[in-house]
Amino acid sequence: MDREDWDVRYAGDELVWSAEPNRFLVEATRDLLPGSALDVACGEGRNAVWLAEQGWRATGVDFSKVALGKAHRLASMRGVDVDWVEADVRAWSPGGSFDLVVLLYLQLPAPERRAILQTFAGAVAPGGHLLVVGHDTENLTAGVGGPQDPAVLFSAADVVESLQGSGLVVERAEQVRRPVSTDHGERDALDALVRAVRPQR
Repeated sequence: MDREDWDVRYAGDELVWSAEPNRFLVEATRDLLPGSALDVACGEGRNAVWLAEQGWRATGVDFSKVALGKAHRLASMRGVDVDWVEADVRAWSPGGSFDLVVLLYLQLPAPERRAILQTFAGAVAPGGHLLVVGHDTENLTAGVGGPQDPAVLFSAADVVESLQGSGLVVERAEQVRRPVSTDHGERDALDALVRAVRPQR
């Protein structure tokens, strides 16, 4: 989907996604001291807003002006400041380093995904962390929801391979389950999760 498609999807007053943070983000940051954080392809901003509520100096970047408008309103409602950047993450460079970089459900074809992972892995400061979560390849056949195009799905191993040469040390790389309510009861979506750290110099 391009910028215009996402603008259409985000149109309307209601949030497309929940206002609550991603469960894996909450879990992965529980042991981290707040610092600077970058939410890549932040959408309506729920995760960047939550990070700001936890004391992080949060930046959220997305190419949808409509989504960022909703993100700004959410931050105002929650009483936090977030630096919102309107940019296409496929071409944007952060121009600095962050203590935490998160890429949550950024589903792109493999060549674009690898390039983005390399770019934003490079934005992780010494001692900082990278968190990547997305719809797992096996979700198409064994899970529920998410994109139905296998070209934009990936595994934790795919992410780890893309991070080779980045200087990051992988702390966790696995397939995880995420309960989802459906018309047929609760089912599990399958996600790929990778958390990595850049060693202190």
